Amino acid sequence: MDVNEVIRRRRSVRAYRPDPIPADVLERVTDALRLAPSACNHQPWRFVLVTDAARREDLGRACHDQAWISEAPVIVCACALLEKAYPRMGETWSSAEVDVAIAVDHLTLAAASEGLGTCWIGSFHEPSVKRILEIPRGAKVVALTPLGYPRRADLLRPVRETERKPRSEVFSIDRW
Repeated sequence: MDVNEVIRRRRSVRAYRPDPIPADVLERVTDALRLAPSACNHQPWRFVLVTDAARREDLGRACHDQAWISEAPVIVCACALLEKAYPRMGETWSSAEVDVAIAVDHLTLAAASEGLGTCWIGSFHEPSVKRILEIPRGAKVVALTPLGYPRRADLLRPVRETERKPRSEVFSIDRW
């Protein structure tokens, strides 16, 4: 599948089969995290791959009762290492969150190319997530995503044009 087809097929999947992800597939999609670009190549991140069923259930509760995420055989917790980030993004903030977001987006596309589903989870109680996964003080949880095979194949169907704003509402040329 070429990258444009993958982009059109990437969807937020909220129903997963419990089937395990083969090791070679998991390695390929997680390499997308490792190989993602970051400001000045600082790579200010750490990704926790959660496979333990009890921890996945705990995370479902910590994500404001989105228990469905625990159906997936893996939950990826993406953390920013604030002190390792490039410090001068936009002159007032570090690159940490943006760098991690780019990496997670790479993961979502690599997953879609392998027939796996993901769903960006930004609604969570960070102190609970950090306690469950034993994440140290200097790390910030940016996002989580379940990773697994969708319960139905149509959950990875291409996005319809009617599901997106028209180009005229998204782009302008030379001025706002």
